[in-house]
Amino acid sequence: MSSSDKAEEAAAKPPMRDALVAAAFQLFLERGYEQTTVDDIVALAGVGRRSFFRYFPSKEDVVFPDHERCLADMTAFLAASGDEDEPVRRVCDAARLVLRMYAENPAFSVQRYRLTKQVPGLRAYELSVVWRYERALAAYLRARFAGRPDGTLRADVIAAAVVAAHNNALRSWLRSDGKDDAGAAVDHALGHVQETFARPSGPAPERPAVDQEDVVVVVSRRGAPLWRVVQEIETTLARD
Repeated sequence: MSSSDKAEEAAAKPPMRDALVAAAFQLFLERGYEQTTVDDIVALAGVGRRSFFRYFPSKEDVVFPDHERCLADMTAFLAASGDEDEPVRRVCDAARLVLRMYAENPAFSVQRYRLTKQVPGLRAYELSVVWRYERALAAYLRARFAGRPDGTLRADVIAAAVVAAHNNALRSWLRSDGKDDAGAAVDHALGHVQETFARPSGPAPERPAVDQEDVVVVVSRRGAPLWRVVQEIETTLARD
C-alpha cells in the first residue's frame, strides 16, 4: 500500500473519540446498555481501555460526549457579555447553544433520548448535567442582579425557567424523531420566559403629569358629615 493510500485510509477513519461513541451506541442497541461493558466497547473500536478512559471518565460519559464542550461554550458566551446585554435575553441565547449541539446530529440525539428513557442511571446522569447548565445561567444572572432586592432569588428563578422552557421544547422535538423545527419550538418556549422576566426595551414610559389646576385642597372640621365636605368642595370649585 502506497503512502498516499495509507493517508487516505487514515483520513477516512473517524477520530478515536468518535469511533468509541459509535462503537458504544452500536453495542447499546444490539445488547442493551447494562449488558455492554467498557471492554466490549474498546474491543469493537479496536483500541485499549486506556484510550477509552483518556476520553471518557465512565461509561455514562460516552452517552453524553458533547456536554462538557457545550458547557464550556456556554460559560465563555456568558463571560463575554457586556453591560449593554439584556440579562434574560442573554441567558436565553446561551440556552440556544445547547439546542445547537443537539441539532448538529439529530439521529444521534434521538437515539440517545430513547436510550436515556430506558436506563434510570442515565436519566439521573442527565439531570446532573442539566443542573450544571442551570447553575451556569444562575451564576451569570446573580452577578448581573447583584445589589438588587431579591437579586439572587430572581436569578435562580429565571435560570430554572430558561432550562424548563428549553427542555420542554427539546423533548418535544426529540419525540418527533427530530423531524419538527427545533429552533422554532425553542424560540417559542424561550419567548415566554423573556415576556415574563425581561425588562422592556427602550425608555420607560413617562407618567402623565398632574395638572396642578385640577388639584383642590379642602380643609374641613374633623367629624363633619360627608355632605358638608362635598358642599365645601362644590363651593370651592364654583368660586374658582
